[in-house]
Amino acid sequence: MKSPSRPWIIPACFFAAAALVNLIARAMGNAPVAAMVKPALLPLIALTSVAAAGGMGSRAIRLLVIAQLLGCAGDIFLIGNGTLPLACGLGCFLAGHIFYFLLFGSISWKGLRVVQWLFILGIKAVAVAALLVAIGVKGAFLVPFAVYGMALMFLISSGMAGILRSVGSPGIWWPVFLGALLFTLSDSLIAVQMFHGAGVLLEFLVMLTYLTAQCLLAWGAVKLSAD
Repeated sequence: MKSPSRPWIIPACFFAAAALVNLIARAMGNAPVAAMVKPALLPLIALTSVAAAGGMGSRAIRLLVIAQLLGCAGDIFLIGNGTLPLACGLGCFLAGHIFYFLLFGSISWKGLRVVQWLFILGIKAVAVAALLVAIGVKGAFLVPFAVYGMALMFLISSGMAGILRSVGSPGIWWPVFLGALLFTLSDSLIAVQMFHGAGVLLEFLVMLTYLTAQCLLAWGAVKLSAD
């Protein structure tokens, strides 16, 4: 039997179906169905990425799979309620962002001088502070959210640095940059839910932006693996 010329199509179709079920369930306020499907989403993106890249021989794909499996663990923790599941979920996503930075930032930031690093860190700190103030994060959540926000800013700047410095083939870094922006938007909406109340529309937007972000980051990693 002849193997398909595009083996990524099959896991991509499974992902699309699962994502559609999850988003429709969230739009209808059906939390149990959304929670039931959620753990399968990131592994299906990872499987699609591995198939699209032709295996896990590339460093980029290996780092991507680790980051997305950590994201899957974070998704599972965040299904629960309370401070402990939130802390565990946040820790998993923070670890995932570190692997994303190793994947993208180690390439797009390569060769920057110390002064440039310090300037970028300063811009990040200001951006995170402004975001936390705008959302209204306070109390015991302030420090962990600030650390997590810095990780997101590192991811955004990884994509931006790749674009501005024209690293590698054209088109690699735009998906990374847009994915990082959407990831930040999704997590900002989660913070809005925590401090200002949740709603069906907000739940839907959180998941829509999150899944789009993960797909764009996976796309960037697959393109990078082929570069």
